[in-house]
Amino acid sequence: MQTLPKERRYETLSYLPPLSDAQITRQIEYSLKQGFYPAIEFNENSDPAVHYWTLWKLPMFNAKTPQEVLSEVQACRSSYPGSYIRVVGFDNIKQCQVLSFIVHKPNTPRY
Repeated sequence: MQTLPKERRYETLSYLPPLSDAQITRQIEYSLKQGFYPAIEFNENSDPAVHYWTLWKLPMFNAKTPQEVLSEVQACRSSYPGSYIRVVGFDNIKQCQVLSFIVHKPNTPRY
């Protein structure tokens, strides 16, 4: 039986290998189909006690396609390569964050 190497787990999808851009696109597509507004956040520390991450630009209220969001993820990734980056989805009915997942971990190979 093979086990995962010991490392810190972060949040949703963190037990999977790093997501490729195609997989990130599918997750963003699901979020948009649910009517959630995507936003991108980054932070140098991924400790679970850190609740406040820095918002990359404003939430993308007018985003219609996953490629718009993915291009912002890539821009954030190139500007802050040493930071953890996540995509969050906001529900305007519940008025809260309803999903989030890590899209970049520092020093992690991309597939």
